[in-house]
Amino acid sequence: MPHCTSCGAKLPEAATYCPKCGKSLESVAQQILASWGTRFIAWLIDIIILGIVLGLIRLMVGVAWPSFVWAPDFVRWIPFVDFGMDNVIYFLYWMLVEGIYGQSIGKMIVRIEVTHLNGNPANIVQTAIQSIGKAFLLPIDCIIGWILYPTKRQRLFNFLSETTVVKLPVR
Repeated sequence: MPHCTSCGAKLPEAATYCPKCGKSLESVAQQILASWGTRFIAWLIDIIILGIVLGLIRLMVGVAWPSFVWAPDFVRWIPFVDFGMDNVIYFLYWMLVEGIYGQSIGKMIVRIEVTHLNGNPANIVQTAIQSIGKAFLLPIDCIIGWILYPTKRQRLFNFLSETTVVKLPVR
């Protein structure tokens, strides 16, 4: 279903104005939001590819890196929070590739991309913010997003960074 890039509201099929913000649909682009299933597949592809690369690096170096890089002791016991070295690498990967290209490898394969709510490409600051939730707080990030923003299909950190994930048009 199309959504308004100005406010993220669902757009009825024959609408000429956004029912939520009132903007003319001629001046506001329409985005087709990516489904949660497609986003999960893209995330899974990224995790598998990065997991293989990180595993090979560990084998070549022959040393295991610490599970917690910079987290204080009290953070280690918070459920669903992980500040391990792998997560730092995932964060840097998503921040950079989605900030530069709008897509990770997984997103390229399933033909979706991260954009600003207005349809413009997301910048590196926005992808850094949304990558925090994906890399370090994913269960909390998703659950809060599913509860608070179900029609916008945004995780909490997508909402905070004013980004969304959209399907790419078929070429």
